[in-house]
Amino acid sequence: MVTPLKTAAMGFTTGTSIMKKYLLPFLLCLVANPVSAELSQQGEFYAKLNVNGQLADEGEDSFSEIRSNNSWIGVKGDIRLQEALSVVYRLEWKVDITGEKGVDNLTERPQYVGLRGRFGELTLGRNFTALWMAQGKIDLYNHYEGDIAAIWKGENRLSDVATYTSPTWHGFHAVLTYQAEKSSAGDDAISAGLFYGDANLKSSAWFVALAQDFDVAGFDVTRASVQHKLGAGKLGIMLQRQDPSAGGDARNGALASYSHRWGEWEWRAQLQSMEDDRTYNLGFDYHLGKQTKVYAWAAHIEQDDNPDRRYLALGFEHKLSIDF
Repeated sequence: MVTPLKTAAMGFTTGTSIMKKYLLPFLLCLVANPVSAELSQQGEFYAKLNVNGQLADEGEDSFSEIRSNNSWIGVKGDIRLQEALSVVYRLEWKVDITGEKGVDNLTERPQYVGLRGRFGELTLGRNFTALWMAQGKIDLYNHYEGDIAAIWKGENRLSDVATYTSPTWHGFHAVLTYQAEKSSAGDDAISAGLFYGDANLKSSAWFVALAQDFDVAGFDVTRASVQHKLGAGKLGIMLQRQDPSAGGDARNGALASYSHRWGEWEWRAQLQSMEDDRTYNLGFDYHLGKQTKVYAWAAHIEQDDNPDRRYLALGFEHKLSIDF
């Protein structure tokens, strides 16, 4: 007579036997197989969530709002194909966390694919211009109200572009961005830059750049940038000249920024000009960890053709990344 207990035992024994015979060798093969290990490192999923509440005065009555700033999600990778040759890719979207119901809250950011080798790197798709890259990390209020785009031209992310980045030589490298005409009636555009050092100031205490836009988004723009690490502080300076491609008066501007890390606190100050237009930014970050911080800032924007704008914000940022 076969009892339920014997039946369960027989089932357990059979299951154990199958696991030993098939499953365990399969798992060991996955661990030992270098191809599988390589496939497990195909790229990185990453995200940044940045939201603040702010009080705004734009020339009429003041009002409060909740703003999603530089929030995004994306995947990127650098996969070796053979010796000294890799495929690189990036797919990134801006996420409007506070977007209204029924409104698309995803917009394209850099999205491209290409090859990297001894020749440098060549990608095709959507990307920032070389002139945009020349700001490095000098703009301390990028994506906030006091972003340099408030009074400067040249903050462009273009579609239909080929981007070439040269190999690094004695700390120097070059970037060339070419935007196709898109049609027989269209115009192409070029952005080029020469760079020295590390924009994150980790491998080098200096970041220096000189870049030029040629008829990009209707403007010819020249930008010179330098940032230097001074102990716990970082000092940055940018100079810019912008000239409408179709004719008109050229305008000149300058920017100075300084940040200082003191324990978990990081203080940030920035002043920017473009002829008689001005922006003033002052604020701080308090780091709760490597990936999380709270922050506060105040911004004041003066423009001849617009009422003065004032903002006061308190916000929160969290980053995450997962390799796959």
